[in-house]
Amino acid sequence: MLNVEFIEIYLLIFLLLIFVLTKVLNRTRCKHINLPPSPPTLPILGHLHLLKEPFNQSLFVLSQKHGPIFSLRLGSRLAIVLSSPSIVEECLTKNDVIFANRPYFWVGKYISYDYTTIISSPYGDHWRNLRRICKLEIFSANRLNSSSSIRQDEIKNLLWKLYYSSSDDNFVKVELKPLLSKLTFNITLRMIAGKKHKPEAVKLHGLQQELLKLGISPIVGDFFPLLRWADFFGYKKKVVKLTREINGLLQGLVDEHRRNKYGFEKEDTVISHLLRLQESKAQYYTDEIIKGIVQVI
Repeated sequence: MLNVEFIEIYLLIFLLLIFVLTKVLNRTRCKHINLPPSPPTLPILGHLHLLKEPFNQSLFVLSQKHGPIFSLRLGSRLAIVLSSPSIVEECLTKNDVIFANRPYFWVGKYISYDYTTIISSPYGDHWRNLRRICKLEIFSANRLNSSSSIRQDEIKNLLWKLYYSSSDDNFVKVELKPLLSKLTFNITLRMIAGKKHKPEAVKLHGLQQELLKLGISPIVGDFFPLLRWADFFGYKKKVVKLTREINGLLQGLVDEHRRNKYGFEKEDTVISHLLRLQESKAQYYTDEIIKGIVQVI
């Protein structure tokens, strides 16, 4: 067995090698990229140690020291932080294409159908097609007007509940947050699936809430490639399980609409509308694209 002293020496050598490699890589990057100013970095971690909750306050403090635009090294990833409205406007208007791409975080592979949804897809033909679909077929004035009766009906139901919650004209304290959350869910559910309180859709909503409770965010391996294999606290396993269940339910809703398309004609749901378009332009309206759009909505 190796002596404890030898293990410590090997560990020290390993850390020194990582430190040297980090410095060399950072210098190489800086030669090729004209980066904004940044705080001093730590080996391996970069600037991660500077980000403390609440993050917005941490970034504000850094902006006071380093100006309205500065760079941060988050492990192996580079981030540019903007705190000036005029600079943000310039990035989102004149240079919007340059900043249009999203980083390939691990979760995007599973919850975004291998980076193919509008919130995760890189800028290009596929993303432009998704944007066109959402703009013309989902959020256009005509489509929103066609579902106005659903919104009116659900709002009327909510008002009746509020009215009947009081008795003998006495005022009653009502917590609006859960009622408004349920109102939004019911409207979205009817627009997508066409039926109120559809068991599959209700279960889908529950699974998505579970996914959010996990705190969907980049994992350690997204910032430190050497640790991509690790699954701390079984996080990856839980996310994969939930996303598979969500995908199964979404596919079930799509298949049901496909089997009973004439039954959904009167309701004209989002799924039925996209399936009709699939018949003439299958390559632009695949099941994966439809499921991705439904999930984003």
